[in-house]
Amino acid sequence: MANLFAKKPLEKLMAEAQETGEHSLRRALGPINLVTLGIGAIIGAGIFVITGQAAAQFAGPAIVISFILAGTACAFAGLCYSEFASMIPIAGSAYTYSYATLGELVAWIIGWDLILEYAFGAATVAVGWSGHLRAFMHDLGMNLPDMPRSDFMLFGLPVHLRYDYIGFLVILVITTILVIGIKESANFTTAIVFLKVAVVCVFIALATAFLVAHNWKPNYWHPFIPPNTGETGSFGWSGILRGAGVVFFAYIGFDAVSTAAQEASNPKRDMPIGILVSLVICTVLYILVSGLLTHLVPYTHLMVPDPVVVGIRTTGHPWATFLVEIGALAGLATVMLVMLLGQSRVFYSMSRDGLLWPWASKIHPRFRTPYLSSIVVGIFVAVLATLVPLSVLDEMTSIGTLLAFMLVSAGVWVMRKTHPDVPRPFRTPLVPLVPILAIVFSGGLIYGLSPATKWRLVIWLIIGLVIYFTYGRKHSKVQVSKKQATEPKPAPTMAD
Repeated sequence: MANLFAKKPLEKLMAEAQETGEHSLRRALGPINLVTLGIGAIIGAGIFVITGQAAAQFAGPAIVISFILAGTACAFAGLCYSEFASMIPIAGSAYTYSYATLGELVAWIIGWDLILEYAFGAATVAVGWSGHLRAFMHDLGMNLPDMPRSDFMLFGLPVHLRYDYIGFLVILVITTILVIGIKESANFTTAIVFLKVAVVCVFIALATAFLVAHNWKPNYWHPFIPPNTGETGSFGWSGILRGAGVVFFAYIGFDAVSTAAQEASNPKRDMPIGILVSLVICTVLYILVSGLLTHLVPYTHLMVPDPVVVGIRTTGHPWATFLVEIGALAGLATVMLVMLLGQSRVFYSMSRDGLLWPWASKIHPRFRTPYLSSIVVGIFVAVLATLVPLSVLDEMTSIGTLLAFMLVSAGVWVMRKTHPDVPRPFRTPLVPLVPILAIVFSGGLIYGLSPATKWRLVIWLIIGLVIYFTYGRKHSKVQVSKKQATEPKPAPTMAD
């Protein structure tokens, strides 16, 4: 049983972080790349898709409070991530940190959970991108073919599938970009980030100017907190909590930054900058956009794939509507890129440790990327985007992210006890208070999610544990080295 919680030596992690050569990841990302990588993942489906749906279904105008709650939880977790990312600058994010602090079994659970977070997150965004493209083409007078559907019975229950071919194709394109190279991917993300931040700022400026010119009319903030319908999570304060758990999906970008630590030029200095700066910028933008959007448009009208476009139309600027649609399409593309990048890097790290199959850590000799991992992940995500509804994908991503945050925060607390003298270029303040608050806030947001989402998480983790006990534990390099260290050495022979 003790071997289940075997820890990966910190010295080995540090040695891996220093590796160079054609079989290692290329260190090519500076602080601006990391900040834009974070913004590229954070500003996307959360602001262009999920905001409207969470307001319409759960919180109403009080979605602003939901964003504040989610942002607070992220602030505490982001401080914990920053300490680890600067101290252990290696690919793998929360998986790697847990391996060093909480042991192999917890590391496996968190690694498997990160697969859930990034894969389902990228699929969520692909579905949102598809909806935006359809709306954009409709505005141009060109309607795309409807999604094929099929209805059938499974175990006596009706099943209704729709095949989102656009989501499938866009994931394949993003996967190709990732295989070509990390620097190319980062440059693509940087260029698009400036565009979509400009688009968000245009919406904020035009919406504010419109409301000021019309004496802050219309005003759909009344009631700011719609009364509960009698069902937990449907408006009222329970709806605000449910909304916070749902929109939490919007904040997972800074988590994705930490997966690129082994590709940062100066990770000890730049990783905290990338994580915290991107988080602060995006939290402010989210609160402004959600507040203005629900002020301009009745929250009941926001259950659409393009709520920000609906909001900008209210201001009467057709050119801005076109700009927002272009910015949303470009912005959602960068979110998919960052999430798929994070997923393939977690696969890469787990494979290097022997917990997953060797092909997942193979590096392309020319592009210096984990190309097989990227391709397999891309195909899996493309299938998810084709078949699974947006509401299911969104909540699965949020619950996976929140569980990761809880374990990373616990790891910072444990590491301060077990390795107090390890150099920490960035130190989480007020330990253990900040880790405890991160755990409490994240746990509270998980509590607010639907029971079905929690059961899906349990089933996903059971599947992961089956893989661990049938493959990962037997091939774990940490387990093999411990076994070799405890085996008795053969007695010397006369020939010796």
